[in-house]
Amino acid sequence: MSTTRRDFMALAGAGLVLAPSGRLWAQTGTMVGDWTVDSVSDGHLSLPRGFYFDGLPEAELAPILAEHGLSGEMIASPCNVTVARRGGDVVLFDCGAGPAFMDSAGRLLDGLETLDIAPEDVTHVVFTHGHPDHLWGVLDDFDDPVFTEARYLMGGAEWNYWRDPATVDSIGEARASFAVGAARRLELVEERITAVADGEEILPGLMALASHGHTPGHMSFVLRGEGAALLVAGDAIVNGHVAFERPGWELGSDQDPALAAVTRLRLLDMLASEEMRLIGFHLPEGGLGRVERRGEAYRFVPEAA
Repeated sequence: MSTTRRDFMALAGAGLVLAPSGRLWAQTGTMVGDWTVDSVSDGHLSLPRGFYFDGLPEAELAPILAEHGLSGEMIASPCNVTVARRGGDVVLFDCGAGPAFMDSAGRLLDGLETLDIAPEDVTHVVFTHGHPDHLWGVLDDFDDPVFTEARYLMGGAEWNYWRDPATVDSIGEARASFAVGAARRLELVEERITAVADGEEILPGLMALASHGHTPGHMSFVLRGEGAALLVAGDAIVNGHVAFERPGWELGSDQDPALAAVTRLRLLDMLASEEMRLIGFHLPEGGLGRVERRGEAYRFVPEAA
């Protein structure tokens, strides 16, 4: 099927949702050196199957989806927001969908409350990219910033892309509303945002890692401490099934599917070779786990399982 902007926004506006497969969870956490890292649910997205998988070989795709318990024309995708705390720093990686995107998402503040974190406690909001489920939660119902005391950080290429007036015309009909929404939100926090570069240490033990493809300037981030490391992958590894089973396939959920596949293969190889843990925004069971090789493919092993 081909998903148009009208189809996509109608589904979001109607709040058509499917409960994610697997057990329900509130949060899952770990330590990375002296960083306390938690994954908090912002709810989930429910999107048409074709948004992800149009053009893929059905004979190979169907058994993968069946193995992971996915069926029907809608795919539910969990949304995991990462929180890292150390000393006085409270770092939020992305800030969820907020109230204006999809009824099944926008639960982040409830999740933070379970950690006794108020919005004003957040010192840094670090954006992996500018898609609605990662960015739109920066503002409340009244278009006021939610995280009033925070500094905002985003990859420089990503910032330039969403602030470019030409993006709304080049991004494609299905995502045109993404561009409008991102530009408006970034304009309202512009005075407090800092552009970061690949390889830049934005805080001691926290490094930016370019992972372009899902969006033109997508960034992942590596937390390190006491010999341990964890990759906050954002959407560079965009799901817990096909992205691992067939990492070289080009997925419709990525804006540049070919580049995203190259990036995904590079990151999966790094994670498996270095035995580095990761948190993925749309991975199951809170998104925290490890990557194992399985022949020419990979497997995600959740720590919360």
